[in-house]
Amino acid sequence: MTAAVYAFAEDIVPAWRLAAALKAPRQLITLHTLPDGESLPLVPRPTSTALLYRALDRPDGKLMPLLLAADALRRAGARRVVLVAPYMPYLRQDAVFAAGQPLSRDVFGGLLGPAFDRIVTVEPHLHRTADLTPVFRGTPAASLSAADLLADAIGRRGDPVIVGPDAESAPWVERIAERLGAPVVVAHKHRAGDRAVEVTLPREADVAGRRAVIVDDICSSGATLVAAIGRLLAAGAASVEVAVVHALYPRGVGATLRRAGARTVMSTDSCGHRVKALHLAPLLAQALSTEMN
Repeated sequence: MTAAVYAFAEDIVPAWRLAAALKAPRQLITLHTLPDGESLPLVPRPTSTALLYRALDRPDGKLMPLLLAADALRRAGARRVVLVAPYMPYLRQDAVFAAGQPLSRDVFGGLLGPAFDRIVTVEPHLHRTADLTPVFRGTPAASLSAADLLADAIGRRGDPVIVGPDAESAPWVERIAERLGAPVVVAHKHRAGDRAVEVTLPREADVAGRRAVIVDDICSSGATLVAAIGRLLAAGAASVEVAVVHALYPRGVGATLRRAGARTVMSTDSCGHRVKALHLAPLLAQALSTEMN
């Protein structure tokens, strides 16, 4: 075996699931914090290919240890270092939306890309970026879709209607609905601030008496989903469920969504979320199978 999965302690649950799916060895990276706050990772002796798993939610404290670990793996003998980051941050700021702002996507990509030989992520927040490889300075980047995983978890029970919370969600929502043979409703969202969101349904939306399932790629504060839940219940939906790929929110937000009226809340384990979690390991393993040869 020439490849192994490497992970920091806080990522070992999903990382070891990936190792099991690949039938690959697993290796723990230890992280020491120096008195001045600097990070000093220590990697085991690497295999020729190192699959470095890192959940990059709350990214600022994780980026420097990640880059140092990639350097340590190469210096210890790894010929190929592959980043497996199910959630990829800083891609939403893919343009300068207001004077004085950075272009975060390109800054982040310029830091990460040169450190790795390949990058694998899941459902990145891309609306104006067609290809991640140029963002990562030519490092090949695979963007995997979790749409089928969510569709299968939602299922056809109760003749669901699939709801997207905004126009940007439409192509993704339509893929899930097509797999289920279900109708689609795409709402309109107006955001006045990080937690100030208004959601409206199109006039032709028919959700009365239906099982409505809101699907989205990212949930951070939960404000959009709370607004969408309220709007669907007001329109007569028999029940409302929530399915998201990346649950960036702290634990309390899940309870907030249920108090707002969500019957169930599910997400993948891309950010270590453990409530109704859908495991990404099989999807990631399929994409990484070529690294095992």
